[in-house]
Amino acid sequence: MNNIHKVNRGEHHILVCEDNLLNCEIIEMLLAEKLFIVDKAQNGAEAVKRFQESAIGYYDLILMDILMPVMDGITATKLIRGLERQDAAQVVIVAMTANAFSEDVQMSLKAGMNAHLSKPIVVQTLMETVEKYLKRG
Repeated sequence: MNNIHKVNRGEHHILVCEDNLLNCEIIEMLLAEKLFIVDKAQNGAEAVKRFQESAIGYYDLILMDILMPVMDGITATKLIRGLERQDAAQVVIVAMTANAFSEDVQMSLKAGMNAHLSKPIVVQTLMETVEKYLKRG
């Protein structure tokens, strides 16, 4: 078996930024089933606002769709990374997009994202990525 049980999931807050409501509900259900605490945002502007209004260190990980109305995930990530708060540089941000070419991955990483997941999201890959970044000590 893998290291999934080494993370105290109920102590981790994840922000899911996804404009497709069905995708968002599925991801939220998968994470909540593993006892992660999940908040949602429907676009990048909402994600930035939620992050800004949260307590420092509240979010451990952000799952960020790239292509969204109002504000895309690349712009939102750059804005979060540019905030003058100590957790803005450390919070894990994972791209989620149907664009899986190496240029797309590099664009996500260059914007400050930690990882890149291709859509459609593979449940095992999603959970392994979340667990990898949230594993402590």
